[in-house]
Amino acid sequence: MPENTTPRPPRTGPDPRDPFVFDVREVGRRPGSVKEYRRRVPAPADLGSDVVGVPVGAPLELDVRLESVTEGVLVTGTVTAPISGECGRCLDPFTDETVVDLVELFAYPNSVTDETTEQDEVHRIDGDYLDVEPVVRDSVVLALPWTPLCRDDCRGLCPECGERLDDLPADHTHETLDPRWAALAAFTEREPAEPSGTPDSSTTQE
Repeated sequence: MPENTTPRPPRTGPDPRDPFVFDVREVGRRPGSVKEYRRRVPAPADLGSDVVGVPVGAPLELDVRLESVTEGVLVTGTVTAPISGECGRCLDPFTDETVVDLVELFAYPNSVTDETTEQDEVHRIDGDYLDVEPVVRDSVVLALPWTPLCRDDCRGLCPECGERLDDLPADHTHETLDPRWAALAAFTEREPAEPSGTPDSSTTQE
């Protein structure tokens, strides 16, 4: 019987060359073993919302600690990310920086945690590697403000002229007219003037 020479499809899983991927063999399986890492990695796409987020390719500072525990590898640390967006009050663009804590357990295959949790309930070690990108993504996105501000004390826009209140003098005001008088003024403006020099019909000669 001829040997099957059909090539096997490439195995899918974490790419060891990916800077978000860590080799758990460097930590070991003995509980309490620790390995610390500091990496600068480019931000992936779609890390945020339409109004605020991390620019694609911007440098993320990963400072993480991998600790071997009975059920897997516990990942703790921080990610520092530059953010940019549009102020929710004055609509001006702004830039800032956020620091987010990371805490996540990656379960070993066939561990008690792996067997007693659903697929989406806990992250898992794939072979000899774990990929922290999903953890970083979730942590950063959840930490972004719902209403981003260029400054905490931003005064926003003038509701009358639309200019930034921070750029206007403190006594900036607009003259307002009572709505009742405004309606009367509009009626007066529409009323036609009486024509001059029109002969009186009562004095018209036959």
